[in-house]
Amino acid sequence: MKKVVLPLLVLLAAVACGEKKEDFAIYPGAQAQPQLLELFKKASTTLDPNKPVPPQVIYDTDASLEDVAAFYAKENGYPKVFPDSTGNLSSVPPPAFYRTGDLRSDLDAIQPILKKMNMNVDSAKAAGKYRGAHISANGDRPRVTLSRPYFDPTKQQVVDRTLIIMVKE
Repeated sequence: MKKVVLPLLVLLAAVACGEKKEDFAIYPGAQAQPQLLELFKKASTTLDPNKPVPPQVIYDTDASLEDVAAFYAKENGYPKVFPDSTGNLSSVPPPAFYRTGDLRSDLDAIQPILKKMNMNVDSAKAAGKYRGAHISANGDRPRVTLSRPYFDPTKQQVVDRTLIIMVKE
């Protein structure tokens, strides 16, 4: 009886403790951001209420953007992260590249969605530039979007950490 019970207990413990995260690779030491995940899910539903929300996770880390980008490029099977979306001077962007942007401009662009969600977010608090990375999905690996710093609309503040958004499409 013990020979059957012990493996069964191990299996049950593994299932209970290891809720499957859709096989997302999590950067070592990254911290889950459940409030942002719920906000992103709500935004997806607001944009298209008839479309199911894709599996996604959101984390952040103190690690540098470059280290995190290299990790996810490797996870998704890409040899490197190109300096920008022109990559190899082709009309097709490379599968992994860096990008830059303005926190306030990006927040202003999504204000109509935030208003539909009954969120009043002060754009003036989203001051500064950011550097990010785009890592394309590959096979069963998710699309990864990175940003450092990032603006957290739930706290209405700029956060000097690397934000990691993974979406399975």
